[in-house]
Amino acid sequence: MTSRALAAGLLALCGLGATACGAVSASGAQGAASPRAADAKSGVPERAPSTEVRAAAAASPTPAEPLAGKVIVIDPGHNGGNYRHPEVVNKKVNVLTEWKPCDTTGTATNDGYSEAAFTWDVANRMVKLLKAKGATVKLTRADNSGVGPCITQRAAIGNKAHANAAISVHADGAPASARGFHVIMPKKIGGPVDPVVGKSAKLGLALRDAYKSGTGIPYSTYIGKDALDYRSDLGGLNLSTVPKVFIETGNMRNPRDAAKLKDPSFRQRIAASLVEGLENYLT
Repeated sequence: MTSRALAAGLLALCGLGATACGAVSASGAQGAASPRAADAKSGVPERAPSTEVRAAAAASPTPAEPLAGKVIVIDPGHNGGNYRHPEVVNKKVNVLTEWKPCDTTGTATNDGYSEAAFTWDVANRMVKLLKAKGATVKLTRADNSGVGPCITQRAAIGNKAHANAAISVHADGAPASARGFHVIMPKKIGGPVDPVVGKSAKLGLALRDAYKSGTGIPYSTYIGKDALDYRSDLGGLNLSTVPKVFIETGNMRNPRDAAKLKDPSFRQRIAASLVEGLENYLT
């Protein structure tokens, strides 16, 4: 009777702590069972992580990357070397609805700050912000001293990257009395852009709202409605198979707009606002 009670007591102890009695593996080898397995068998709740474990986890949090896995293509309008090679940029290319020059030189402020330099600066600021959020980012040009690429190639870069979103950054050269920004979105043309016209419209709205909120630049006074314009003559949109829009961030010929676009700290605000719009659309 005493020996049976002793055996039962030993079995009970083993049930509560298999490691103390030497668990036997499927192969017959003696080894230690995991605490999780022992708790599961005995019905005892799993033990909570120790204070030290919780403190270590809190001390090294995983950075938030809301755009991880997303591919974004930024198309900085024009190029700093375009004016040197009119034979290249003036060559006509097919944008499906018409034939247009390969590219243009872009505009500039009255004191000579070029649109190409502006778009290049803003695009690179955006790259840094987007990468910090986990996005994969591609630019359509590598510097601000080259030529092109043609508008058809700019669209092809976004298509090849299978971008989740693409944005072409510009600044306008309207009459000096006009000011403000506007977003240009594609129309259906019976071409490759048709399946993404709806998504492009959603992207455009997200960018418009974030840009207005983040920069305070007013809606365009001279084109579109509520800073939205729809066009079917831009190769960068017509040939895109991914959601894409253009943004004219302000009028470089308007003194008030130009003063902001020339200010490096304000260009950082522009970049941050556009990144916020992209994030709002993608998440």
